[in-house]
Amino acid sequence: NMKLGGLGPDYEAIKEKKQKLKLQKEYSRQINEYNMKNIVVGQRLPAKPQVSSVSRQKALEYAKKIPRPKTFITRQSDQEVKEERVLAQAPHGTSLPQIPSLESLWSRHEKEKEVVAAFKALHIL
Repeated sequence: NMKLGGLGPDYEAIKEKKQKLKLQKEYSRQINEYNMKNIVVGQRLPAKPQVSSVSRQKALEYAKKIPRPKTFITRQSDQEVKEERVLAQAPHGTSLPQIPSLESLWSRHEKEKEVVAAFKALHIL
């Protein structure tokens, strides 16, 4: 009576592997519990040495004397800020003051429209 290999699953091999994994997990759990019980509490890192306040004061004084880098951000004048607020609060039907760069933006827009129309005429886009 010999059992020949078949095409189906080998349930006995699967049970053996499952049992082996179960034993491994149980062993690792027991080792983990043992290690948690026997951890020595005193194994912490040593405390940082106290820095004297004199050296801190010297460092702060030095930091105050270092020249700060100059920033190139220009602050808006109060008049410009007020104009922006007026523009933001203006209702839709009123005329707004002309922005100096609006004409240049409008001419750029018209030129770009012409370029796009030329591309469409050549069937590139």
